[in-house]
Amino acid sequence: MAATIICHIQYQIDPFQLAAFEQYAKNWLTIIPANGGALMGYFLPHEGSNDTAHAMIGFESLAAYEAYRARLKQDPAGKANFEFAQRQKFILRETREWVKLVTP
Repeated sequence: MAATIICHIQYQIDPFQLAAFEQYAKNWLTIIPANGGALMGYFLPHEGSNDTAHAMIGFESLAAYEAYRARLKQDPAGKANFEFAQRQKFILRETREWVKLVTP
């Protein structure tokens, strides 16, 4: 799949629950590709801010993203990971931006 658009997700996380967020991110490493997203990665805080994490997922189009979201809502592993985040409350805020990769 050639990703022409990228969903950039920025998370504000509870810095005291970094390990829980890391497990959440690791769970997505197989769930996202299985449902049609081109996962570019999850990124945890390292230096500087200790409460900001990121994810980048590529799609061919917004229509492909919508189809992915529909599949994800039906996926048992996806549902379980969403529920894990809701139970643990380590995500304080989440924003999404759509970007395009600059190519030569």
